[in-house]
Amino acid sequence: MFPSVVRAFSRGVVAVRRQSAMKPITAVRFMSEHKEETDEEFYSRYESFFNRNDIDGWEARKAMNDLAGQDAIAEPKVIVAALKACRRLNDYALAIRFLESVRIKSEIDKSIYPYILQEISPCLQELGIDTPEALGYDKPELALDDVDHIY
Repeated sequence: MFPSVVRAFSRGVVAVRRQSAMKPITAVRFMSEHKEETDEEFYSRYESFFNRNDIDGWEARKAMNDLAGQDAIAEPKVIVAALKACRRLNDYALAIRFLESVRIKSEIDKSIYPYILQEISPCLQELGIDTPEALGYDKPELALDDVDHIY
């Protein structure tokens, strides 16, 4: 038994010597030359995406979710393109939810949402879309003024 252990150990040492004689592989990173996208390019990309005729409901929701996840509020021209995509998809609820997400994101500064409504109001009237405030979605339906008066 001892000779077999010695043989196995000696093979391991030989293998280690062979590996140490090899050249080490250095890591090489091939970075892409990705340039930073400007705000105009970013918003024009989303605007052209929403203006596609073959957009479906999943793609529209995905793009709206991506816009909601950004650290900025979408430009009014992108919002108009998204609302027109909702009209093409015949999805009124999606349009209202998108307007709600814009309203929630613009709570940082109280002057942003009135500006956006002013800019998109011709489109809203053209498409026949009400704002969430006109539908009463800005106030909770079952909210109580005082939590002590639950019953």
